[in-house]
Amino acid sequence: MNDNSLILYLSIIIQIFVLFIGTYYFIISIFGWLPKREKSSENISNKQNTFALVVAAHNEEAVIGNMVESLKNLNYPKEYYDIFVIADNCTDRTAEIARQYGAIVYERFDDKARGKGFALEWMFNNIFNMDKEYDAIAVFDADNIVSNNFLTEMNKQLNKGYKVVQGYIDSKNPFDSWITCAYTISFWTINRLFQKARYNLGLCCQLSGTGFVVKTEILKKLGWGATCLTEDMEFTMKLALNNEKVAWAHNAVVYDEKPLTLSQSWKQRKRWMQGHADVASRFCSKLITKAIKERDIIAFDCCIYLLQPLRVIASGCITLMAWLQTCYPEGKLPFFQLWYLFEGHPEIWYFFLIVQFLYIPFVLVAERKFNYKVFIGYLLYFFYSLTWVPITIQGILNKNNKEWFHTQHTRQISIKELEKVA
Repeated sequence: MNDNSLILYLSIIIQIFVLFIGTYYFIISIFGWLPKREKSSENISNKQNTFALVVAAHNEEAVIGNMVESLKNLNYPKEYYDIFVIADNCTDRTAEIARQYGAIVYERFDDKARGKGFALEWMFNNIFNMDKEYDAIAVFDADNIVSNNFLTEMNKQLNKGYKVVQGYIDSKNPFDSWITCAYTISFWTINRLFQKARYNLGLCCQLSGTGFVVKTEILKKLGWGATCLTEDMEFTMKLALNNEKVAWAHNAVVYDEKPLTLSQSWKQRKRWMQGHADVASRFCSKLITKAIKERDIIAFDCCIYLLQPLRVIASGCITLMAWLQTCYPEGKLPFFQLWYLFEGHPEIWYFFLIVQFLYIPFVLVAERKFNYKVFIGYLLYFFYSLTWVPITIQGILNKNNKEWFHTQHTRQISIKELEKVA
């Protein structure tokens, strides 16, 4: 097989792969618009679950106060939850400020086992050894602020029988810069078309690193063990392999601080892709084996999700190939030949790309997020999406680099201020 034939067959594989994954995601997304059939009220417990609220913090003195304050003001009986802050390898006043606001602070110093995953595992073990027992543990980041109905909504989901539940991730600084707006639009879209859709279908939602609740019994049974750069994804896949799944609480809102600059965003998303590639390399084969042997649709869906980095790169290749076909019609490329699913009609690929971006405004309207600021940010959303291609390539190439990059958080805003303008 010569080089020209190799490129030809590779182009065929790339296009079929992108078309299959894209169609699969679109079909799944449709269910994000449909209501879920829930259990009848007769089968739902009215238990008031107890919660340990765990906030992971590394040098977060600027934002930890507002976070703890939002947790103290939750619309849930105060005797049924406690607030724990992990001051993880902190060199600032994070621990001191968290105590001033009323949190129970655990300081951890470990130069070798660095990162949020290790800190959570350490804290979970501390909670297991306490005299007081908790029905569930909620996990947050220090830069978050939490809506006051969070535990009420999570309690409802736990009483329906779910053991792991992810909340709605919103942004506390959507209009600080164009990049924060692009991030925010992305999360709003994921909440509706990915998370809610999978919940409605009975599939496994994905943990998002913050704003989730896990029944203590599950953590004790399976162990945490998620210590890579994307510990949330790693634990999600662990759950899927053990016949457990993540549910969704659309009204349990957590506001997360988004990076202000493209440079900060690039580093954060590169870390996400490093972790994603790492998890994919360790879990894809196990999940697809489980999916085939046990006809497990949840394992199959999780495996498809782990292929997302390949889809991003393949989509970039498709865009390049469509451009080449436009510049060199009828296969008259100077060095090699490409085969197209839509021979002579690259505009069809452009149509798919445009439709994808026209789909998102419907989400913004449905989520009641559309305004003139969002519209302006959306004009730059395409560029934000394109940056995923080089970021993903870098992430895959550096998947074995476990060094944790800390995103600095400085946005000080209270839950009262935010929800007044949300």
